[in-house]
Parts: sequence; C-alpha cells; structure tokens
Amino acid sequence: MPGVEGGRAPMRIVARLHGYPPRHNAGAEWMVHSQLRALVERGHDVSVWLSRYTDDKADFELDGVRVVPLQSRLDAASAIRRADVVVSHLENVPSAGALARGYGKPLAVICHNTHRQSFREMAGGCDLAVYNSQWMRREAELFFAEYPRGIRPGREVVVRPPVFADEYRTKPGKKVTLVNLNLEKGGELFGKLARRMPDVEFLAVVGAYGEQLVPDLPNVEVVDHLCGHEMRDAVYERTKILLMPSSYESWGRAGVEAMASGIPVIAHPTPGLCESLGEAGVFIDRRDVDGYEMAIRKLLSSRTEYGLVAKRARARSAELDPAPDLAAWCEAVEALAR
Repeated sequence: MPGVEGGRAPMRIVARLHGYPPRHNAGAEWMVHSQLRALVERGHDVSVWLSRYTDDKADFELDGVRVVPLQSRLDAASAIRRADVVVSHLENVPSAGALARGYGKPLAVICHNTHRQSFREMAGGCDLAVYNSQWMRREAELFFAEYPRGIRPGREVVVRPPVFADEYRTKPGKKVTLVNLNLEKGGELFGKLARRMPDVEFLAVVGAYGEQLVPDLPNVEVVDHLCGHEMRDAVYERTKILLMPSSYESWGRAGVEAMASGIPVIAHPTPGLCESLGEAGVFIDRRDVDGYEMAIRKLLSSRTEYGLVAKRARARSAELDPAPDLAAWCEAVEALAR
C-alpha cells in the first residue's frame, strides 16, 4: 500500500460497530462512514467489524471501507489486536474499549448524543473523543467537571456530521417530507398534519429504527428505508419542505442534506438543530400543530417567502463544508499511532 499524505506509513484502522450502510442508514452510521472514507482516501486500511446479525454473509466494500458482517467472521477481537487504531461508537464502546485497552491500542470514540451514559463509557479510558457539535463538547465538559472518578479523553475534536453538498444537491420537488416516522422524530405530528391538509402532498420515509407511525392516507406516499446514496434522487428531488420536529437531535444530518438543495427545514428547536441549521432553520415547537400548518402553508403559497428561506438554506449549506472537520479528524487519528 502506498504511503499516506506527508510520507507517513499507512495505518490499519479497525472500527467495531453494530450496524453500517447500506443496510443500516441512520445518521450516526453515515457520519462514521464519511469519517472512515476520509481515512481511506488518505491511504489507510480501514475495516468495519459488525456486532449484530444481518442478512449479509460475505465481506463487502463501500467507498473503499471493507465491511465484515458478523456472519462472515467471528474474530473481531483478533482484528483489534492487529490494529493500529480502534474506532467505536454507541453500544460497542464498552467492549471495544476493553479490548483496545487490553491489547494496548489507542481508542477513538465517536459520540453522537449528550446522554450521560455516552460520556460515562468514555470515562473508562479513551484516547480520542469525537463530538458532533460544539454544544455536545460543552456538555461533555460539564460532565467531566462533575465526574471526578472518570478519566478525561486524551484528545478531543469536533467533527460535524460531514455532508458533501454535491452528493445531495438537486432541484426540489413538491412534497412535504419527514424522514423516520417514529414518535420521537415526529411521526405523530406528521400524521396530524397530513390529515389536516388533504390538499398537500406528503412524503414519508421509513427510518432505520423505532416503531414507524405510518399514516394510511391518500395524500401520503411512503418510501421504504433507503441507503444514503439514494436519498438525493428518491427523497430530496421530490421534497419542497423537510420537517424535523424531533424531540431530540444532537445535530440533524437530514436537515443539512436538504439545505444543499435550498430546501426549507421546519424544525423543533433542539440545541443540536439550532446549531446545525443556524439562521436557515424555521423553528417551531413540536407541540404546536397549528404553527407547523401555518408555516407549511406560508412556504407553499408565497414564492417570496420560500425564496428567502431557500437562499438562507443554501448559504448555510456552504458554511458547513466538511473538508476542515474531516482534515482535523484524520490528523487526530494519525496522531494516535505516533
């Protein structure tokens, strides 16, 4: 394998994860994939070892990242032993961390939420903590200040979920869309709005997790769970307004994807969504059904208003260029193996 940028030797990076695209397509998994793809592009050998059963029985590759399903091989611990750097997130942090520490391997933990459990698991020993927003980093600071028994991560870096605008940019369509119909993402509100507005076309995208509250209505089209590579043509090309009435979002990747096409995003004001959408977001409390209906009708009926919100969305998309964050991520991982 050729050397990487700056003449450094290529590293063997092993990620221990529960799911991965194209079968599991939640925002956390696409964030990690974008980060691992960046390491591949710098010349490193990157493999993902899955911990949950799927229908995949053989190794496969996605954008240069080799994915090893649970059915294919059972020696993830041996892969970690041979790794230069171990990466993990969510449910696999305790087990991957124990193996990494046991074999003396540096551990990078990608944190996708501000739940105290996420920070507690890192407190067992983590060489690199990756936060997906500035507000998450501040929440981590508060946790470690109040948790004296914990071990602070050796290094920290903020990597906002990378969205390459060119991969999502398209001409918006006509529908009002919600991605993931579970209760916490706004599935119940989506159904109420569709019933109230029979003259409006809605698009429902089945999510990667949670009970899906799919309304059986003539003005609602339902799209099955999709690989992220399919979202532009199957969803955003058909979307005029994106709804994100989530009770919790640490960032909100779907909103950033939509903004690449100037699609207005109406969202519940979680700290993560306020940070990611910035002044481009139309923020309305998720309990305010009347407010959501008003905003949808205003955007659909006023070219001027729609144009102003779309302009802010495109500008915010440009501000969220992922290149600097990914460069910082790659440099932080490479520094672990020195």
